[in-house]
Amino acid sequence: MKTKQIAPAKAIHPGEILKDELDAREISQKEFAIKLGIQPTQLNEIIKGKRGITAEHAVLIGKALEMEPIIWQNLQSLYELDQVKINERTQNRLIAIDQWNMIKNLVPEKFLKKMGVINGDPVNDIPYIKEFYQLNKLEELPAVYRKSESFLNRKSTKHSVDQINLMGWVNLIKTTASKIQVEKFDENKEREIINSLKNAIAINKNTIETCKSILASFGIKLIILKNPEKCAVDGVSFWSHKNPTIGLSVRYKRIDNFSFTLFHELGHIFRHLISNKESEFIDIELRMDIDFSKAENEADEYAMNNLINHTEWESFINSPNRLQKKAILDFAKKLKIHPAIIKGRLSYELNSYSLKIDIEDSIG
Repeated sequence: MKTKQIAPAKAIHPGEILKDELDAREISQKEFAIKLGIQPTQLNEIIKGKRGITAEHAVLIGKALEMEPIIWQNLQSLYELDQVKINERTQNRLIAIDQWNMIKNLVPEKFLKKMGVINGDPVNDIPYIKEFYQLNKLEELPAVYRKSESFLNRKSTKHSVDQINLMGWVNLIKTTASKIQVEKFDENKEREIINSLKNAIAINKNTIETCKSILASFGIKLIILKNPEKCAVDGVSFWSHKNPTIGLSVRYKRIDNFSFTLFHELGHIFRHLISNKESEFIDIELRMDIDFSKAENEADEYAMNNLINHTEWESFINSPNRLQKKAILDFAKKLKIHPAIIKGRLSYELNSYSLKIDIEDSIG
């Protein structure tokens, strides 16, 4: 086992120990200096730590106190080694402080402290940040944000996005994902995954943990992490080692929003990530009322069509009783999905998010 070297908080000069020894024996400094054959001022400087104990001093002190001279020589050597360690520790801390000052405006310090992954000590935090952002050197950190622009596929139309907080959130999900083990992923089980998730969502009991368990059994990692301040991020999808991974913030505690966002990221997995494991998709403020990239539109269509069959939906949306609670419940029962998903889809299609339909939509 490798022993961790710890520098002392203070180096103890052998002169302090000598003073304690003389006091215990009730020997005055003047009396002892005469016995050693040195000037009292010279002995006083040793006691005050202004002068070191030489090999000659060690022999004389040892003889005068009837102790082994090596004891005093070793005390002097230990003091000098401790001084070196303390100076090295101080230098390391000064370097770490300088490094933190260099990157502090590029690190979501408040968010990472809140999540308990850094503690404000730059000596500990700097190595973690390098590992967190997968940096060989700190100078590479700005490139992380330039790279993220190419992955930021859907941007908020309602909120400004703090990109530093955003990448902190994404990288914390990646770090968490790297520590999770799930089953082997099989892309041919797409339909089984979809049906299992829809069944769990329809039951809506311990839904998030159930979905995590289902996805893990099919080789997909699902991580839930609350979004930071000024960062209206909904989801991210990427490849973690040999497994596709979904990260969700679940900003809205509604089953319809959770379902759509989950299936949207699932769409990225089966439509995009399988063919390109180097890509990732970061989605901000999921909205379907403006034009996005082809990949985002495909993920939207995947979510909508796999939650509600397109043909079935067209028939329902054109029916005269579509806004009646009983019609929604009957339609949901027919499709074996949660009725809040029907209500949420109606709200979007009719561009009305305050429909007076009494259907419970909280996540169970």
